[in-house]
Amino acid sequence: MGVLSNNDGCLIARSNELKAAGIPMGAPYFQCRDQLRAMKAVIVSSNYALYGDMSARVMNTLGQFTPALEVYSIDEAWLDLTGFDPATLDAYGREIVATTHRHTGIPVSMGIGPTKVLAKVANRICKQLKIPGQVFNMGGAGALEAVLAAVAVGDLWGIGRSWAEQLKQQGIHTALQLRNADAPAMRDRYNVVMQRLILELRGVPCLEFEDIAPKQQIIASGSFGERVTEIKALMESVSHHAARAGEKLRRQGSVCGALQVSIRTGRHNPKERYVGRSALIRFPVATADTRMLIRAARGGVERIYQAGPRYAQAGVMLVDIVPAPNVPGDLVDAGDSDNSIRLMNMVDQVNRRHGKHTVFFAGEGANQSWAMKREMMTKAYTTRWQDIPPVH
Repeated sequence: MGVLSNNDGCLIARSNELKAAGIPMGAPYFQCRDQLRAMKAVIVSSNYALYGDMSARVMNTLGQFTPALEVYSIDEAWLDLTGFDPATLDAYGREIVATTHRHTGIPVSMGIGPTKVLAKVANRICKQLKIPGQVFNMGGAGALEAVLAAVAVGDLWGIGRSWAEQLKQQGIHTALQLRNADAPAMRDRYNVVMQRLILELRGVPCLEFEDIAPKQQIIASGSFGERVTEIKALMESVSHHAARAGEKLRRQGSVCGALQVSIRTGRHNPKERYVGRSALIRFPVATADTRMLIRAARGGVERIYQAGPRYAQAGVMLVDIVPAPNVPGDLVDAGDSDNSIRLMNMVDQVNRRHGKHTVFFAGEGANQSWAMKREMMTKAYTTRWQDIPPVH
């Protein structure tokens, strides 16, 4: 089975059978159509509304198993298992995998490790070796060096094709060889991300999402501090999430062709009917302008809002993400103007320098009564000037 990109142009997802047949990622459909027909392959067009909904269901299920869930993409997430008994992690992982499949019908696999890079290695091994229970715990691997020696350096999370070739020219072909490399020297030769990759392979957590290749989907969502029934609060919430997603989009130098907005009620109150709705809004030309994203998100809420239910969560997901320089215009809309780009850059610079939400859009609301409750949050001693404790 394969999935096609917009306008059915290229293959953007392939089953194991298509991969084994040598069908490359991004292959133009017209070039491999005959081969796919001969294989009797099932080829479908992209359905972002469906994918977004199923992704939300998977993430909602995963969120029940840990107080800290970080959504990385439409089909990947990090679960923080710090504090869990190491002796029970494998069994707990198998419970998570089984529950997710039972609740959503989506088969998943889990890699467990002390860092994000090692967890990704564990997940890859789990898939390749078809580990029973679909869980592989890198922390429980008795021969970590043997595992890393069997992983090609180009298969590591964060190592692209260019870096892989450069590393091979240095004689570094495996994850183990990269782990044993001189971290400061590798930083000088590449950059700080390479140094962090090496440290992560040594079990030192230090890699953030933004350090890795641009995301293909960007999700921004959150639960309400208290249940919401009015459309005004939903509008403010999705406007806020659209602004966050727009900042992440620009940070990686990308634009998006569509936005999906979703709202849902709580799942665990037997006295209330569950309601979950979403809408996909496409842009005439891909954009990174927060004003366009907010307008689309608010328009989506108008389409899907139902009076009566007490909503617990809202969010947006940006899809059809491509590098900004690769966006063609059309006869009517040439994409984000120079003024738009300058304005968005200025907003981002002010918020980076003076703190998040220093400059925000009116649609996000000023009071945000719907926001998460954080009544016992400590002060931001190291990131906010007014929170620095005085010394007498």
